[in-house]
Amino acid sequence: MNSLLNRQTLKWFLWAYVGVIFIFVFAPIVTSLIFSFNSQRFPTIPLGSFTTQWYEAVLSDPEFWESATRSLIVSVCTAVLATIIGFATAYTDFRYNFRFKGAYLALALLPPTIPLIIMALAMLAWLSRIGASGQVWSIIVAHTVLTAPFAMAIIRLRLSQMDESLEAAAWNLGASEWAAMRHVIFPFAKPAIISALCLTAAVSFDEFAVAWFVSGLNKTIPVMILEIVQGNIDPRVNAIGSFVFIISMTLVIAAQLFFMAKSNKEETS
Repeated sequence: MNSLLNRQTLKWFLWAYVGVIFIFVFAPIVTSLIFSFNSQRFPTIPLGSFTTQWYEAVLSDPEFWESATRSLIVSVCTAVLATIIGFATAYTDFRYNFRFKGAYLALALLPPTIPLIIMALAMLAWLSRIGASGQVWSIIVAHTVLTAPFAMAIIRLRLSQMDESLEAAAWNLGASEWAAMRHVIFPFAKPAIISALCLTAAVSFDEFAVAWFVSGLNKTIPVMILEIVQGNIDPRVNAIGSFVFIISMTLVIAAQLFFMAKSNKEETS
């Protein structure tokens, strides 16, 4: 009886803990979304009337479209490059054993462990040294370094669920290494590859610290938000923040759905 009571108590405690975490994470976002439709300039209670004027002001601003287009280009290019590098790293780890493999993987997974401000300063110093700072492609390079480990982790997790004898069986049936890669590895890793594309695009789209240091005059959406809020209370920032949140959450949810849908289908088959 006491054991059952303890399990129930633990269950309710965990649910309460999850609820507090969700409130802590999403309360600021929900607040920003509510104030983006508030007619008052300052974010205060009670709210004013419902309005879409801040969205209309943002959508009529050419600078916003310029920054949004640049963020989209950077996130798409970053997603493709990071996923290619992540796949190559994950497959190398899955297929081969070699000397210093541990050090190789540690280096491959190192970027997310480095504080963003340190990485941003290092990127700025390196790109400035080769005369590439302030370019759009320099943001792509910096974001690719930052996001490739995420792609590698997702694809490696998928490959760990694969029977290693499948690829060897394809070789024994006469398939070349590239044919086995095309007809065995790629189809099996496809959900993780799509998931990695979505997740790395989401990380790149709303990344600020590195983009701020290396972008120069080529502002992305997060950098534009910082410039708006510096020394100024502008309700347009709630509308832009809501736009960025919706794009990022859509990509993250799509990444999760692509990865989980295939796994659930295989478990039920």
